[in-house]
Amino acid sequence: YCQWVITVFMLLFGVNFNVYFLLLIRRFKYALKSSEIWCYISIVAVSIAVITLNIRTMYDTLEETVRNSAFQVASIITTTGFSTVNFDLWPGLSKGILLVLMMIGACAGSTGGGIKVSRVVILFKSAAKEIRKMIHTRSVSSVHFEGKAVSGDIVSSVATYFFVYMICMFAAFLAISFEPFGFESNFSAVVACFNNIGPGFGEVGALGSYSEYSAFSKIVLSVAMLLGRLEIFPMLIVFSPKTWMKNK
Repeated sequence: YCQWVITVFMLLFGVNFNVYFLLLIRRFKYALKSSEIWCYISIVAVSIAVITLNIRTMYDTLEETVRNSAFQVASIITTTGFSTVNFDLWPGLSKGILLVLMMIGACAGSTGGGIKVSRVVILFKSAAKEIRKMIHTRSVSSVHFEGKAVSGDIVSSVATYFFVYMICMFAAFLAISFEPFGFESNFSAVVACFNNIGPGFGEVGALGSYSEYSAFSKIVLSVAMLLGRLEIFPMLIVFSPKTWMKNK
């Protein structure tokens, strides 16, 4: 019972808090129209369903299987970092889904980390627009999000953020790749720290820890946690020499 309650509230705190404000002022129609919320719910529902089918033979009852699947999906996508089972023993498909959820994260304006669902939606819609434009070269279209057209500057900003996000994450992965724990452990450690998850896979799985990593790797992963929690661009601006130069 407690696990179901925690699951529900983890998912609730992954929702954009603007939606709760709309509900508070009784703008129910606008709250229910949020495309980010429906995308978030869809990602969670599909992930739970696929993982449940994938691990159905590992637990005694269907309720236990669905509960474990729902709890871990909620914990990972909301970057809460709780675990009730050793999901490191799950099949590769389930672990792959959890890894993707680590990077997606929760909704914008929530307590969760990650890239954020809104950015992912805009990236996918931008890619779809470019494909349509390649097929129909004379067509004129724009990216729409939350019922409004998204300006080119915002789309460009999201794409730039995603590019810098991937560069920073892979730079951190290369920095700790000398550790003797294998690709799965090192890569999931970077993803888990960068998105403020906590547990990853392998050495840093649900029953593991980061204690065996070297001091240098712990510093790299600490910086990754700061970049993920405080957003990338503010951190890069703080550490840029030009920020501290006096204007002449």
